[in-house]
Amino acid sequence: MSGPQDLRVVQMDPLSDIIALLRPATAIAKPITGRGRWGVRYAAHDAPGFTIVLEGDCWITFEGGEPLRLAKGDFVLIPTTPAFSLSSDVGIQGDLRDPMDVAVRHGDPDGDPDFVSLGGTFCVEPVNSALLLMLLPRLVHIPATEGRAGRIGTVIQMIQEECLRDDPGKEMMLQRLLEVLLLEALRRHGVASDAAGLLGGMRDPFLVRALRAMHADVRANWTVEGLARLAGLSRSAFAARFATVLGCGPIEYLARWRMSLAKDALINGAKTLDRIADEIGYESASAFSTAFRKRVGCAPGRFSRTAGAFPLQDGLDSW
Repeated sequence: MSGPQDLRVVQMDPLSDIIALLRPATAIAKPITGRGRWGVRYAAHDAPGFTIVLEGDCWITFEGGEPLRLAKGDFVLIPTTPAFSLSSDVGIQGDLRDPMDVAVRHGDPDGDPDFVSLGGTFCVEPVNSALLLMLLPRLVHIPATEGRAGRIGTVIQMIQEECLRDDPGKEMMLQRLLEVLLLEALRRHGVASDAAGLLGGMRDPFLVRALRAMHADVRANWTVEGLARLAGLSRSAFAARFATVLGCGPIEYLARWRMSLAKDALINGAKTLDRIADEIGYESASAFSTAFRKRVGCAPGRFSRTAGAFPLQDGLDSW
């Protein structure tokens, strides 16, 4: 199966393409327990966060939002973590804490906990992390009542069982299961009736044809008219539908995807500018460099040398 390392022939669907660029992995997965009355606050941090409630319940409140009750079996995923509080009851402020990568106990330190969860963060490839924001809403909350009978419920059950065991390879199993859970959460949101962005486009029977075509041949000289024919719509109807669901026009989407592929190739450092330009549909390295500088805010060479670690100009490189 081909991926971003072979840009000419991409066999995967658009969602798989993007996940391949993000390279999600579990950065931190730790047990969080509590007993009695307790509450904690955390500052915002730029990382996808998750929580799975294994026993009991709690309340989570994101900055500017209403308290949300999480019960046993509930799963929460957020693409970038705003400031939030976690508590046994509504209204408990608690002390401000720094995120830690070790087990955390809240409230009464003695006795068996009445609340147990698994919480942590995912890490993704930084230079294309904005793609995750394109895929997910601000908050994905899957209550146990919705997930229990489906695939997500099966994965959560396996995670719960793994947490209770002490078998060899436990940490690796948990990491892989959590990564599967992330993908299942993306899939589940993609089949929701109100899904927007790429996931909304993937469930649209007209737009999905154009999206698959662009991802299958990123080098092609696509036009709105040609993509509209593939979608089975008039040019105006296709353009309006695409912009409504994806948030940008089809040619703009293609340009952004090409730049995402280019950034991935540049930080890997295994290809010349000529080859990258050819693989993503530019006539020359010069044309590619001009387009890259205009969109990303620096020359490809500088981006490659710094692995994308520089401040972008306002309004550039958006997804």
